Amino acid sequence: MRVKNFPAPGAKVSASEFIVTGGGCAANAAVAIARLGGHAAFAGPLGDDNDHVSKRIVGDLNAEGIDCSGTVRVDGGAASVSLILLDALGEKTIATRRGVKLSNVLPADEHGLVADADAVLVDNRFPEFVGAVCRAAVKRNIPVVIDLDQATKVDHPLLALGTYVVASSEALRGTTGIDDLGAGLKRLAEHLTGFLAVTDGPDGIYWLDSGEIRHMAAFKVDAIDTLGAGDAFHGAFAFRLVETGDVIASMRFAAAAAAIKCTRFGGLKGAPTRTEIDEFLKRQPS
Repeated sequence: MRVKNFPAPGAKVSASEFIVTGGGCAANAAVAIARLGGHAAFAGPLGDDNDHVSKRIVGDLNAEGIDCSGTVRVDGGAASVSLILLDALGEKTIATRRGVKLSNVLPADEHGLVADADAVLVDNRFPEFVGAVCRAAVKRNIPVVIDLDQATKVDHPLLALGTYVVASSEALRGTTGIDDLGAGLKRLAEHLTGFLAVTDGPDGIYWLDSGEIRHMAAFKVDAIDTLGAGDAFHGAFAFRLVETGDVIASMRFAAAAAAIKCTRFGGLKGAPTRTEIDEFLKRQPS
């Protein structure tokens, strides 16, 4: 729902818009990739056919042309569901009921999942499931992009599987215990060998380059909904990386995808197309 201001405890506010949409980092990123013209497949643990949330997730992803055959439906399980309020500045307040019986689930065939993939993009919400997929991708020598979305340990074995690890600012701070993002990246780099970056919303993206901190500013837009912007970034980053192999160009492309998304209400229903990103970038300074 869109509201002018978040309600105070015990108060009621009026909402100007309302929508029900799918979510989740990897699922949102899959939608972003599909909107860009990529072939996306989604894999992960979901509830059984009695869980209407899981059924809706699969139905919505299928409608975007996304292959969901890699999902594992868990008997008696249920997918996470969130209530989200967006204020006039596009900031969000979220309450989530986490998934039920979905932890410690493994893919049925992780090698089959990556057999014809150009890259793998995962978040770290289900590390056992995605760890198996990442190890299969490493065996094939294809890029592994990890969305560090949830705070973890700096030496978590999943992160070591990433060719590219791109964290949210909140997750990086929670993982390293360091408030300064540059110092946090350097702390994480002590345990990893891949490319490391952190997205910081309207303050852009920071990354490590031969031990030095680099920065790319975010594109300035009138944001009305930041929900899913990070997921749009990760999806577009992985997509462009497969196309070009150029990490700087991929980050700029991804930043454009996130910026456009922020101007539209409805989470990843506002994910842009390839044409929209190309036209957006033409209007920006080099």
